[in-house]
Amino acid sequence: MQYTATGFRHYTIRTAIYVALLVCMLLFLLPVYVVVVTSLKDPATINLATTWNLPVTPYWRSYVDVVEEFGPRIWNSVTLVVSATILSAMMGSLNGYVLSKWRIPGERILFPLILFGMFIPYQAILIPLFEFLREIRLYGGIPGLIVIHVVYGLPITTLIFRNFYTDIPDEMLEAAAIDGAGFFQIYTQIVFPLSIAGFVVVIIWQFTQIWNEFLFAVTMTSSEYEPITVGLAHLAGGEAVKWNLPMAGAIVAALPPLLIYIIMGRYFIRGLLAGSIKG
Repeated sequence: MQYTATGFRHYTIRTAIYVALLVCMLLFLLPVYVVVVTSLKDPATINLATTWNLPVTPYWRSYVDVVEEFGPRIWNSVTLVVSATILSAMMGSLNGYVLSKWRIPGERILFPLILFGMFIPYQAILIPLFEFLREIRLYGGIPGLIVIHVVYGLPITTLIFRNFYTDIPDEMLEAAAIDGAGFFQIYTQIVFPLSIAGFVVVIIWQFTQIWNEFLFAVTMTSSEYEPITVGLAHLAGGEAVKWNLPMAGAIVAALPPLLIYIIMGRYFIRGLLAGSIKG
């Protein structure tokens, strides 16, 4: 009887936890429901009283208009994200390799200085950054944004890779060095093949951060090179807003990061924890 009562109590607690999680999930998904439903409504039928109602007939024209509006901006965002993510990942990997496996003068000071870049607010450097990009003739275009995101991404990518590479046995690298392998041979033939999980983490992190970034996108580009986040802000601006367009635009803008998480998400936590557990 004691066992039955204990089992029933555990079953009740577990059921209550699942119910609470289900309620939290539904509350979390309510805004998503509103966005999807509103994006499929005819602009003439959108009003506060019918916010929760499903559309009588799906209005797919919203997505056609958004894609036509976002076309160049989508390409700008893709160019920016792919270039900046690859560059920051490769440079962060090399930094992590050097700081974890090589002894260089001043490394105890250099690494904290690199990490300090994570804590510099974007707003604090907007004016000097604007002047710097203008001086080197990169202001207003995608190359300037790539430079910004690569530099701002180096602290976190360096930290992730440094923690990841500490798990690689020093004896393995020393054996390769004894056999005559140099710096880049050791990196390309041993370190890089072992760091795929680290690259997955960095790619997901950087892709999401760069794709969703707005402040640099709106202040450091001209209208021709605006990323998708700036275009989404334009859709929601003005006095008379057709709310189906911003909602459809939000879905279109959210799809690439969502697909990245769906495709690579199962490797994210595994790679994030790599280097944090010893033994």
